[in-house]
Formats: sequence, structure tokens, C-alpha cells
Amino acid sequence: MSLLVVGSIALDDVTTPYGSVKEVLGGSAVYFSLSASFFTGVNLVGVVGNDFPKRHNKLLEKKGIDLQGLERKDGKTFRWSGNYVGDMNIAHTNWVKLNVFERFTPSIPKAHKNSDYLFLANIDPDIQMDLLRQARGARFLACDSMNHWIDSKKKSLIKLISKVDLFFANEKEAQSLTGETNLKKAARAITSFGPRMVVIKKGEHGAFLFVDNKIFASPAYLLDIVIDPTGAGDSFAGGFMGYMATPGRRKTLKELRKAVAYGTIMASFCVEGFSVAGFTRLNKRAIAKRFRDFSRMTHF
Repeated sequence: MSLLVVGSIALDDVTTPYGSVKEVLGGSAVYFSLSASFFTGVNLVGVVGNDFPKRHNKLLEKKGIDLQGLERKDGKTFRWSGNYVGDMNIAHTNWVKLNVFERFTPSIPKAHKNSDYLFLANIDPDIQMDLLRQARGARFLACDSMNHWIDSKKKSLIKLISKVDLFFANEKEAQSLTGETNLKKAARAITSFGPRMVVIKKGEHGAFLFVDNKIFASPAYLLDIVIDPTGAGDSFAGGFMGYMATPGRRKTLKELRKAVAYGTIMASFCVEGFSVAGFTRLNKRAIAKRFRDFSRMTHF
């Protein structure tokens, strides 16, 4: 099985109650890819500037992530600066500099157009729609979005959602997209657009999977300290999609529930350090142990 992701690659400045970091590796495609790489091979499509440190390329390649689709252009890499004050579920943006990402028109390499699984991370829904046309061989399609696109391109986003199998959203995005404050009603409204499945993430309060009129609720994995929540949602999606893309995996409710659990576990590792530090020192044994612990916590 092969898993393709298209999204942002960034250099972030982040401040939390536990410190500050500058120009660290970030971006939706990066968090997703690193998370998913512990389960399956990942093909990444994105863009960086000529200032992007080559050590980051080496890190991604070391994790088995295929960078044929990574473009390096003249200019600066996408940058984001944010902070977390009080509620660690809410990122407060200080500034955004799109740089080379502003005019990025993704092109999927020929070798990756038949990837079995496709995840479209948070980018312009019109661009996401074009990517669906490029990746006609994909058998399972999933996408994410954000309130900016819900507010500015809602019709385009709904059209996109009608074409995918799975839509990821956080609680606020689901409510904003549908106008429903009740998450069950919001999920029902989203599935009426077309997708069979919806995952609504609630940060430290876990996540809900809605599929075929069935609901699975998962708590978050409890941690002593959350260092940096940046990328947690993309890491969740990476764990979910990575698990589902492993060979022989069927899209049964049982397997989808496990995918939610693995998404939760991968997000928990992500938030234990700044940037992608939680993944650089991670191994499959630690993932398996935390999954067993999580299973014991939630079984009754």
C-alpha cells in the first residue's frame, strides 16, 4: 500500500508555557508524514524555499518518506509564528508569511499518481480538487480543512467533501461548516455532503468517528505535560491514515476504531515535545506499548 499526502511544509516560531523555539520544522504535511511513516510508506508533495535546511530533508528521508514531490523554489519557506496562552487547545497566531507556498500549484509525480491512499491536508479547496483529478488511482480519499476556507470558499469545500471518503475536522470547524452546535447533527450534515466517514477532533477531550450511522467515541491519551500542541491534529490524521494504509487492512468498523486509537496515540507523542521532537526519538515498540496502555484505559 502507498500513502500520498499534499500539504504545507513550514518553519515555525512557537511559544508555550514551557518555552520558545524559532524556525523549527513544521507544517501539516510534515506532521502527517512523520506520524504515518511508523505504519507505512509515505509519499510527500509540498514546496520549500531555498532557505530550507537540508537536515530536515535528511530527517524525513531517514523516516522512509519519499520526497520526489518536494519542490524547492527560489524564495523563503512558509513561516508561521504562534503561541499558546491559557487554553492549550487554542493556537494564537502572531503572524503568517506564506512565501513560496502562496503561489504553490502542486503537481503529483507520475510515480505517485496511483498511490492507494490520499490525504489532502489543509490547503485551498480548489487546489485540493485539482489534486483529486491528478490522483485518479487513489482508492481511499481523505481531507482536512480550516475555518479560513470554510469562511472564504465554503461552496468549493463542500464540493470537495462530496468527493472524499473521509473528512477530518475539529469541533469548531464542524460547527462552522454546518451551523450545527450539536456534534452528532454536525456529523450527520457533513455525511449528507457525500463522505461515508467523518472524524471530529476535540483536542484534549478526544475524538469522535461517525461512519454508517454508527458512532465511536475515543478519549485523548492522558499526559502529565503537554509541551507543544502544534501539529497534533495532523499527527492524529497521520496515525489514522497510516494504520489504515498498512497491507491487508479492511475498512471495517473494528479497524476504523483502531485507526482512531492509533491517531490518538500518535498525537500524544507529538505534543510531548516542541516541533517534531516527539517523533525523532520514537520507535514502534513505544507505540505498541502506549497502544496497549490506552486499550486498558478504555476497555470495559
